[in-house]
Amino acid sequence: MIQSVSPEELQSWDPSEYILIDIRDEESFRQGSLPGAVHITREELESDRAALPAGKKPVIFCMFGGMSLRTAEKLQDGDLSVWHLSGGYGQWLVGQLQQITDVEERRELIEKSLRKRFSKRITSRFVKAISDYELLSPGDRVAVCISGGKDSMLMAKLFQEIRRRNKFNFETVFLCMDPGYSPATLGMIQENARLLGIPLTMFSSRIFDAVDTIPHSPCYICARMRRGYLYSKAKELGCNKIALGHHYDDVIETTLMSILYSGQTQTMMPKLHSMNFEGMELIRPMYLIREDDIKRWRDENDLHFIRCACHFTETIAHEASGDSSSKRIEAKQLIAQLKKTNENVEGNIFRSMENIHLDAVLGYKQGGVRHSFLDDYD
Repeated sequence: MIQSVSPEELQSWDPSEYILIDIRDEESFRQGSLPGAVHITREELESDRAALPAGKKPVIFCMFGGMSLRTAEKLQDGDLSVWHLSGGYGQWLVGQLQQITDVEERRELIEKSLRKRFSKRITSRFVKAISDYELLSPGDRVAVCISGGKDSMLMAKLFQEIRRRNKFNFETVFLCMDPGYSPATLGMIQENARLLGIPLTMFSSRIFDAVDTIPHSPCYICARMRRGYLYSKAKELGCNKIALGHHYDDVIETTLMSILYSGQTQTMMPKLHSMNFEGMELIRPMYLIREDDIKRWRDENDLHFIRCACHFTETIAHEASGDSSSKRIEAKQLIAQLKKTNENVEGNIFRSMENIHLDAVLGYKQGGVRHSFLDDYD
């Protein structure tokens, strides 16, 4: 039987009798972990039990408890006792966020950073994308879709910032869907929204229950279902647009993935008309913002957000799943490798979608109709 301990119960234990083991990836550990925790990956523990430190009770944890429970079940054997931290690092973080009392002071510093330190790299690029791609019109009512991650939370703050400046005449609804989150995940989203001053409009769906029955790669189905629910709720609330937090790096990775894995040349567009919800439009105002700058804003303000928090990614290794998540990781790694010898590679990938020469392609599709260079060759 797996022995579990909650973050609250752990406080009553003698620190000299146990050791905390963070089994998440290196980047997650670097962003923050429980005080005193050591980093040993899930793969290392499962392949070599000797990696467990001797002499103390091993308490393993991940972000929200799913992966660490699965690992504890694999490690539990005979005299070997392994404890699992229920709720994981996320539940511990919720407790830390709930203890913040200087909320207004923290929020003021976070907002000031967008006006000063990150004005050029983040705020100005947000405004530029809105202007260049005509993402907002007077009278718009925008559902700003909040997943709880760094990108959507920053997007919410940027929408608040441009409304404060009276740059555009529009309304916002900060829409957050609970597709079946764990209490720890939901707690993190709500506590971060409290800290940042984002008034969430919450609604529930049971998407996770539906996609849990899909055996291998439910991510695509899950994403489609989530977008449909968001469109539907946004329209119900009188919105004519939904805003998603995809950034510059998402755009170039998607472009490369399209070429490498589907044999097509297409990209993630800055705005799209909905095909299923009449009068609705999707916009991506983070389109020109680099992910590294988002991470710097997060880290310099000591903020901690959820990553993907679905049941699938909590229990299955990303690298072994073979789904779109691993494909995106491959594209990201390839771009990083190419950048070592060509510092302009990212910008070139992005601009390639603005500079397609139809006279030098074998064919293209427009409006569902396929065209060949032979059509007008003579």
